[in-house]
Amino acid sequence: MSQELDSLWVEQTLAGDQYAFGELVQRYERDVFNLAYRMLSNRNEAEDAAQEAFLRAYANLERYDITRSFKTWLLSITSNHCIDRLRKRRLTWLSLEEPLPPHPALMSDIPGPEEATLANERSMLVQELLEHLSPDYRLAVVLRYWYDLSYAEIADMLDTTESAIKSRLFRARQALADQLESQPLSSLNPAMEGS
Repeated sequence: MSQELDSLWVEQTLAGDQYAFGELVQRYERDVFNLAYRMLSNRNEAEDAAQEAFLRAYANLERYDITRSFKTWLLSITSNHCIDRLRKRRLTWLSLEEPLPPHPALMSDIPGPEEATLANERSMLVQELLEHLSPDYRLAVVLRYWYDLSYAEIADMLDTTESAIKSRLFRARQALADQLESQPLSSLNPAMEGS
């Protein structure tokens, strides 16, 4: 049903209805922003990247294959743009003044102050760990564990094979495990010092 609705909005946009594209933006703006934020670790840069991804999608809408998932196509544009941005900039550190938004599963219930603080610390730690991964590994981890995409969907999105995605994820998990074992938590997240 959602794929059919997306296809209808794409067809209406191509026919000149700009409001139809607005429906697609409204439907996927959170997913696009979250992917950009996980990749770039900077709220302002993620907002810029999300806007750019939608502009690129709009400009290339006639190339979209309506037999495929619009969301996957849009996230592919977003991830490619974020990887380009990462290649162009130097290593940046996660700003501790700008905490990560919680994972969508954590947003269903309103947490108390202590739970919110712990969730925020966990999110910052996860983001700090992700920062040490290469962009390709980071993207595979985010798409698999935050967006719950299958190996086939990720492979299709990144124009590679399922076995390559499985290999990237294995190496990424190993790198994350090595980071956790080799460094005390306080060195990964200065906010946890003195805890």
